[in-house]
Amino acid sequence: MLSLEVEYREGVELPREQVINLYAQCKWSSAEKPDALLFALSNSETVISAWYQNALIGLGNAISDKALTVYYPHLLVLPSYQNMGIGREIMKCLQAPYAEFHQQVLLAINDAAPFYEKLGFKHSQGVKAMWIYDENDINVINE
Repeated sequence: MLSLEVEYREGVELPREQVINLYAQCKWSSAEKPDALLFALSNSETVISAWYQNALIGLGNAISDKALTVYYPHLLVLPSYQNMGIGREIMKCLQAPYAEFHQQVLLAINDAAPFYEKLGFKHSQGVKAMWIYDENDINVINE
């Protein structure tokens, strides 16, 4: 594992172009909705960003009812910085204020599930993830 001096910051003040670049590089369709994406992040209860040499290289956010349940909708790390512990550190920082909550919830794509399992997340028993999602929208940006 390469040792980088990564700085982790909390806050919703993020540079628009770097956020859009991060989401586009990670092939998240939200990059194609920049105004909605920035608005969503600004309304998150917690946002943790990872920086290397003043470049945004990772980001995660949390939405909470401030008492029982927290949901982690986004965790992204630029592909060239993945597998260096950055995502793990972002999640550690995100989870800290919610450690005593009744539920910590996320949806993981199949390829990401093993990562979250290493962080203590488990597949739910007797609960099925459900959502309403615009079928015209795509999960990843077409290349």
